[in-house]
Amino acid sequence: MAENIAPNWHKSTYSGNTNDACIEVADNAPSVRVRDTKDYGMGELTASPAAWSAFVHQAKTYAV
Repeated sequence: MAENIAPNWHKSTYSGNTNDACIEVADNAPSVRVRDTKDYGMGELTASPAAWSAFVHQAKTYAV
């Protein structure tokens, strides 16, 4: 029943206080959850910790 853990959402430190163009990530459960701060009703993207780590590594490596 670990999936019932309440997500601990946090924004990137690069995000401003206006919530106009950022995502929130909750990584305190067995899976990593990502959502858009502009529209919480759109749902969440769920990934394994390994997949999320690989995504973040690629984003940092190939950032424009």
